[in-house]
Amino acid sequence: MLSDDEILGLAEDIEANGLREPVVLDPDGVLLDGRSRLAACELADVEPSFTTYQGDDPVCLVMSANRHRRDISQGQRAMITAMVRSLSPRPVPADTASHGISLTRLSIATTVLEQAPDLAEHVRAGTLALGTAHRTARRRRADTKALLAQHARLRQHAPDLAEQVIDGRLTLTDAIAALDARCEEEHLRKRVEEIDAILLADGDESTFARSAERGDTDWRRAHQRAEQYLARRHDTIRHIQDRLAGIAEAWSAVQELAHRPRSPYAREILVGLTGPARALANRLVALEVAGPAGRSA
Repeated sequence: MLSDDEILGLAEDIEANGLREPVVLDPDGVLLDGRSRLAACELADVEPSFTTYQGDDPVCLVMSANRHRRDISQGQRAMITAMVRSLSPRPVPADTASHGISLTRLSIATTVLEQAPDLAEHVRAGTLALGTAHRTARRRRADTKALLAQHARLRQHAPDLAEQVIDGRLTLTDAIAALDARCEEEHLRKRVEEIDAILLADGDESTFARSAERGDTDWRRAHQRAEQYLARRHDTIRHIQDRLAGIAEAWSAVQELAHRPRSPYAREILVGLTGPARALANRLVALEVAGPAGRSA
């Protein structure tokens, strides 16, 4: 429909020159084309002329008449063309190029029409830009896809929660949160059990999983304590490895003492040590002097 100012201008033209293009009706008297011309005739107090459409595709007539209007945007024209193609019972000629409609714009309009018919109507009416409608339709589709994926995940991993969502006892957001909590607890449980297996193999009897299963603590806290144990175990192993590496590097000194155990050189070395260090040095020297047979004994 033309704006009020445009209809007033059309009424003045009709009053001065008459109605040059008749209003189109179908055989039952339904208006197909010419709403603005009819309103302008009433405003100008001019008797309108009518013509009856004789074809068999009134939808195509209506859409085509709108598509060829000069005051509509390219987005509107593309949407009208897409509507013609979807509603007409017969194929619409591929004449988009002759009307300045790119195939890309027509494809976008078709997508909006198929995925968001409500937005398509706003585009056709000129109250929404085609690009905005397309972005909104894509966002809707992505949101719908995400919702379907969440429902599918619930049905697969938590049928009881899915049932509560269907019954309205639980929102989808709360159900997903509950499922995430379950998955996290299961992950923590498996990790705690892995660390417990190491602990038992080391000869310890108490496990972190037992405290969580008894309810003495939750799985998050049990996991935290298990990881702390594993970190301490790793630090202890590295510490002992470093100490043993130091002993290995200093073994040449033990061998040198073993070659001269009663020499002044050896006595001066031993005198300068603390009691425990001196006792250890004497034992190591004795082992080295005894050789493999003595060490095995």
